[in-house]
Amino acid sequence: MGENALELAKILIVDDQEYNISLLERILRRAQFIHLHSTTDPTRVDQLMEEIDPDIVLLDMHMPGMDGLEVLAQIRERTGDEHYLPVLVLTADTTSEMKQKALQTGANDFLTKPFDRTEVLLRIRNLLSTRQLHVQLQQYNETLEARVRERTEELEQAKTEILHLLERTSEYRDDITGQHTRRVGRLSEMIARRLGLSEPQVEMIREAAPLHDIGKIGIPDEILLKPGRFEPHEFERMKGHTKIGANILDGSRFTVLRMAHAIARSHHEKWDGSGYPDGLKGEEIPIEARIVALADFYDALTNDRPYKKAWSPLDALSEVVKQRGVHFDPQIVDVFVALFHECNLSDWKGE
Repeated sequence: MGENALELAKILIVDDQEYNISLLERILRRAQFIHLHSTTDPTRVDQLMEEIDPDIVLLDMHMPGMDGLEVLAQIRERTGDEHYLPVLVLTADTTSEMKQKALQTGANDFLTKPFDRTEVLLRIRNLLSTRQLHVQLQQYNETLEARVRERTEELEQAKTEILHLLERTSEYRDDITGQHTRRVGRLSEMIARRLGLSEPQVEMIREAAPLHDIGKIGIPDEILLKPGRFEPHEFERMKGHTKIGANILDGSRFTVLRMAHAIARSHHEKWDGSGYPDGLKGEEIPIEARIVALADFYDALTNDRPYKKAWSPLDALSEVVKQRGVHFDPQIVDVFVALFHECNLSDWKGE
């Protein structure tokens, strides 16, 4: 702390002897310290700490009612380990036992009575300089933490934007509004939460699910937009969107994109093992892919697509139930049926 900042230092003196307080105040005022506070009542220290927020405490060790060690312990309980508040012990007791107890309780330095003016000022200035360095370091760390938080938020926003752009890309040709991807994401989130997955997993499924069909960008328009049923060779070509999507999303460092990779590859696998591309069966299929498989199936049935007209919600629900244990995980079907009735999904638009 520079000389021009001395007057800003707030000093609290705690001593049951008025004479000692007066002597210290005279020494400090002559050295240009002006923010001086004192008390002869150690029980008032906690209140004064709250009111003053001192930069240093000068504390007598031997006081009636509440001795210096008790006051020191109270101060350290208030300041904790994060804040550096120097406590300069005032004592005529120079025994090593007293000094050890004071240091163990949190004292920073000692002033021996009777006071020497030069020693008083040197020790106080040294401790205040150290406090100033601690405060500057703390402010720097807080600024750095704020910048890290800001940068992290920017990266999170960038990741979210990338996900949304990928979602739009995946639906651009057969659902330019992007509503299908949004509905699948929201419905998958609802199912995942009802299944009891952790909230981070639920949120990640909501973000990853809309990328389930990103591989469709590699399917020719004459197949993707064909009105009517596929020929066998066309269907085989169409099935390739799962591997294309997995290849697009492969190798990401982001957990959400790794989940999207699993969904893109496996959302057409079936519980009985008759799905594609890998013929996975039962719990071999990642849980997120099992959830999205049902959400995608239901939404595709209940909305117009290039190859079909929309089914009614009840007819779609009936088909989902029919596929319990065949196409879909039985537990997920049961959860979806309960969700359908409890949340009135017959009128649901993806909100």
